[in-house]
Amino acid sequence: MIRIPLGQWVNHGVDTLLLYFGSAFDTFTDSVTLVTDKMRDGLDLVPWFILILLFAGLAWRAKGWRLALGTTVGLYLIYNLELWPAFLDTLILVLIASLVSLIIGVPLGILGARHDGFHKVLSPILDFMQTMPSFVYLIPALMFFSLGTVSAVFATVIFAMPPVIRLTDLGIRQVPVDLVEVGEAFGSNSRQMLWKIQLPLALPTIMAGINQTMMLSLSMVVISAMIGAQGLGAGVLAGISQMDIGKGFEYGLAVVILAMILDRLSQGALRNSRVVKKV
Repeated sequence: MIRIPLGQWVNHGVDTLLLYFGSAFDTFTDSVTLVTDKMRDGLDLVPWFILILLFAGLAWRAKGWRLALGTTVGLYLIYNLELWPAFLDTLILVLIASLVSLIIGVPLGILGARHDGFHKVLSPILDFMQTMPSFVYLIPALMFFSLGTVSAVFATVIFAMPPVIRLTDLGIRQVPVDLVEVGEAFGSNSRQMLWKIQLPLALPTIMAGINQTMMLSLSMVVISAMIGAQGLGAGVLAGISQMDIGKGFEYGLAVVILAMILDRLSQGALRNSRVVKKV
């Protein structure tokens, strides 16, 4: 039986991309690194207690005083364990990866919802992205962007983007047909239909997709540390390699606290979007 040289084809394709676009990848890496460094420097200028109060205020607005209190206690615990710099690195990684996923994913979801042909092409690609082991994404990330935050962002975006695409697509498709027909009867064009009717009604579903994307981004924290990403994941990885259970537990607990805060904040935004929808 003749073996299909699939791996060789992939390697040849990657080598071709590096040959013709290697300098572009380097420029992109330097640009993203500059942005992340500026964000890190900006956060370093803000006192830790101000950031805690900011998160507490967002939590109060999202779900009330209980979440605000829990957020304050959790973030103070991270600061007390001297994990604040690693926490900021992880926060930047998650926020950038989630933002890039939204910038790319929401328009793709809209296109999939409004064009059945594109939806049929997109669905198997998303299946591939969601079922491929996350470690596989580290290989092209390293080859294109080398070690560091940019590789981690690339791998995290590929892994975390499918939910927001799928749920944006689903939310728009679930908009009642009679409301779309009313919009058409009043002379709404395609853009007005999208911004005035479909997106507002699909907002709760899209927010659920954003929540899932953020959680998947956090789940990549430890894996992305294998390719040079700094932050809490690097601490967990160091605890594993050194067989230091206590260190691994501290960094892992900080990841859990951050995940719970972001999850509750996004759920609060989802609840608020549902209230707006009812109004």
